[in-house]
Amino acid sequence: MTNCPPSPAQGATIAATIGAATAVNAGVAASRNAKGRPKTALIIGAGHNGLTCAFYLAKAGINVRVFERRHMVGGCAVTEEIDPINAPGNRVSTASYMASMLRPEVIRDMQLGRHGLKMIAANPSVQVAFEDGSVLPWWHDRQRTFEELARYSQHDAETFFTLDEELKVLASYLQPFFLEPPPNTEAKGIAGLLEVLRVGKRLRGLNGKKISELVAFLTGSLEQLLDRYFQSEQVKRLILANNLYGKHGGPRDAGSAMGLLFHLLSGGEEAKQGFTGHVIGGMGAITQAMARACIEAGVEINTSTAVQSVNVEGQRATGLVLQNGLVLDGDIVVSNADPKRTFLGLVPPGHLDEDFIRQVKAIVMNGPSAKVNLVLNEVPRINGMPQDAPPLQRMLYTLVPTFAQAQACYNAAQNGEIARDLWVDCIEASAIDPDLATPGHHVLTCFVQYLPYHLASSAWDEQREALGDRVVEIIGQYAPNVPGAVVGRDVITPLDLERRFGITEGNIFHGDIRLDQLFFMRPVAGWARYKTPLEGLYLCGAGTHPGGGVTGAPGYNAAHTIVQRINQRAG
Repeated sequence: MTNCPPSPAQGATIAATIGAATAVNAGVAASRNAKGRPKTALIIGAGHNGLTCAFYLAKAGINVRVFERRHMVGGCAVTEEIDPINAPGNRVSTASYMASMLRPEVIRDMQLGRHGLKMIAANPSVQVAFEDGSVLPWWHDRQRTFEELARYSQHDAETFFTLDEELKVLASYLQPFFLEPPPNTEAKGIAGLLEVLRVGKRLRGLNGKKISELVAFLTGSLEQLLDRYFQSEQVKRLILANNLYGKHGGPRDAGSAMGLLFHLLSGGEEAKQGFTGHVIGGMGAITQAMARACIEAGVEINTSTAVQSVNVEGQRATGLVLQNGLVLDGDIVVSNADPKRTFLGLVPPGHLDEDFIRQVKAIVMNGPSAKVNLVLNEVPRINGMPQDAPPLQRMLYTLVPTFAQAQACYNAAQNGEIARDLWVDCIEASAIDPDLATPGHHVLTCFVQYLPYHLASSAWDEQREALGDRVVEIIGQYAPNVPGAVVGRDVITPLDLERRFGITEGNIFHGDIRLDQLFFMRPVAGWARYKTPLEGLYLCGAGTHPGGGVTGAPGYNAAHTIVQRINQRAG
């Protein structure tokens, strides 16, 4: 490994030789161990949550050392070359590709703007291209969106904003839970009463009608919900396109309306509800900025350093064993890996209760999505896109199936099959960030669902290129010039997501977003507050509350929980 400062280029390695790092505020009494030295926290994984957690722990006076398996920080929030052999120099957000709910508190505390982060609000925030050659954008401007919707239905145009306001009100009741641990359902006596009061305070003002609406959105079918409000299939599909990314369940399944609320949680520096942003430099610019903030706070970041296992003595985590055989002692171990990888892979067998292991094994993963990243030598020409469309409009469009096709696509994936009618979300990032592409080229990143992790009659290594071909074929139905313009590509199947980024079964959320795997049930019942059954071992990744997405919330919450526990024991 080499010592070097963080570079604006995502490909730059941020590493440090294994040694003592300077802790910030090391004089804080609570941050010292029994021998009087500053406590040491060892963090597994330099994804955005691992880096967020590292920053806050360092600011509390703890020596923090981060160990990342890959050659770069970022986890799934990275910017990399698409096809170095056929189209070198063209970069894209490899996996995660849009910033929506990145917490404003994290942006401000880590001073990510000062460290190079720049986000441009998406406008339109959603845009659907239809088979008939028309496009329907969802603009920030209310009147402009009304006029777009009224082309399909005057009734729907009027109803659209009524539903939007209702959803924003309901989402506002969920918002406060985002940056705090879920309720402690195990608390008894006074502690239990305080938990009830805390939750009750958050839900104050939620009357019977709103409770009914909230239950309907959390448990109901998206299609049935939209059928109660709208007449136009196109308007319904616009809302469908903003709802089900990366989770299990078709639009006709119970619980599929849940995404409407999650996408209206606030994000960005100004904490706007429903914020969606394009990150200049790709999503890797977020984690590069975080790495700079961490290093400035005294965090030691080690890349190309895989962790083999967590060291356990009795019922306590005491450190890590690296794959190179080096044993590291630590007062605190924090895993940014998903719960299955942590408890079934990194913790040696025999240290966890069988019932707990059974719960972990039951977490639904089976990642339903893939990415296809393309280098083009022409700008995609979308049927129906205005010739004078600004770059922000031209760069974003979703090729969303009908409700029947989307449900059939999900059902096929559940049977281990790849459907013909795939859901493809497209971002031509170079339209507003030309530095991502070399002269004469353009980069197009495509999020694809629904797909099976387990193929019934084949293997992903045999079907990878066929998937890429099918995605290009689908895009060609809406932008006929694209198939002939592809000069480089990178097809990332659900299996590739697991191999490349270390996420079990390629699940981008470290566990599906569903009602029985959220809040005080995430990752499993009884262990939803970042602490684990092993003393000194904590989780800080997307497999904990409040879940996936590039938010920083799990890392923020985990760090504050750890510091609070240290202070309680010191008091």
